[in-house]
Amino acid sequence: MNQPRVTVIGAGLAGSEAAWQIAERGVPVTLYEMRPVRKTPAHHTDQFAELVCSNSLRANGLTNAVGVLKEEMRMMNSLIMYAADKHAVPAGGALAVDREGFSKEVTDQLKNHPLVEVRNEEFTSIPEEGITIIATGPLTSPELSEKIKALMGEEYFYFYDAAAPIVEKDTIDMNKVYLASRYDKGEAAYLNCPMTEEEFNAFYEALITAETAELKEFEKEIYFEGCMPIEVMMKRGKQTALFGPMKPVGLPDPRTGKTPYAVIQLRQDNAAGTLYNIVGFQTHLKWGEQKRVFQMIPGLENAEFVRYGVMHRNTFINSPKLLQPTYQLQGRSNLFFAGQMTGVEGYVESAASGLIAGVNAALTALEQDTILFPNETALGSMAHYITTADSKHFQPMNANFGLFPPLEKRIRNKKEKNEVIAQRAIDALRSFVESGATKRS
Repeated sequence: MNQPRVTVIGAGLAGSEAAWQIAERGVPVTLYEMRPVRKTPAHHTDQFAELVCSNSLRANGLTNAVGVLKEEMRMMNSLIMYAADKHAVPAGGALAVDREGFSKEVTDQLKNHPLVEVRNEEFTSIPEEGITIIATGPLTSPELSEKIKALMGEEYFYFYDAAAPIVEKDTIDMNKVYLASRYDKGEAAYLNCPMTEEEFNAFYEALITAETAELKEFEKEIYFEGCMPIEVMMKRGKQTALFGPMKPVGLPDPRTGKTPYAVIQLRQDNAAGTLYNIVGFQTHLKWGEQKRVFQMIPGLENAEFVRYGVMHRNTFINSPKLLQPTYQLQGRSNLFFAGQMTGVEGYVESAASGLIAGVNAALTALEQDTILFPNETALGSMAHYITTADSKHFQPMNANFGLFPPLEKRIRNKKEKNEVIAQRAIDALRSFVESGATKRS
């Protein structure tokens, strides 16, 4: 009897992870990626799992929910985590990667897997037969979007993500910046651009009056807080930035011993350390305006921008109405969804959804029961949230400790509480794995 083949549409973070999990369980998989046949407004390469926003996978420790999620994924033989750990660059207490090395690693691993067949062509319909995972992401082609809408009978929600500019390190005035991580956590991994109150006020006025790029035919703007354009944030008031991406707390200037009025951080963007991105400065200002305004930042007066910030649309479905915690479409067990289009927000969360969808698609192909990851785990709590949240007000969600079930015993100290939740999650997943529930074929 021939082994059923699973189809995965989209080779982003979620689709790549899903394909890997399926193949690693002995099930053949066909992975479709429309690039380079058809480009998107946000992608710059033809590689799988391209990081189109920041190069950071966020916090790496177990005192942060996304750190717990990453550790759980490592326990599940995650390809995305393997590639991220292998191509990590200095980022203090966070996990940041050399984006080119990371994407190439994922691409090579999948293309060289004996059970993975890669097809570079656009997929414009949803197969009726066979097992399929749709992981086409926030930039799903209009043709496939219409097919998904017709299938679900639900209108999409949409919002915009924004990517931050990247500058060449050699063009940064190192006499005006200093190396440090906030509160001295981890190694000193960020270049910090200090501002006086006068400099901040001038920068603020320039930014909020700068000309933005046209949003084409889109009807209204709905920004997810985690990737909000800096100019939109600043228009909420000066204090918004001072408590956000320009927060000076924990970053005293070693040359003066004093904390600046405001600080803008630059984070290493590649392994060679030749590129730095402006942390939290996602934007959709016109390119000429970006150069004019961002060169007002101390140290960046003569900076060369290798990539300006760009805006792109993100699309996600009403998962509480449509999906099961296995990431299967309700009423159609052979069709799965994964990635940001399910309403998970963030690189790691997207890959994690692909991991769960991939495991369950493989089990379906093997005619075995699908599995629900324990709610006590980061993997399970995220799946539970996006499929049980209020469907009338559903919005994208990052991994966070608020999604986990409460502890039986109340712990007042936040750090201690999070550590207990994290350990409970790791223990729960370990027991789940050891029970054989996630076992490969």
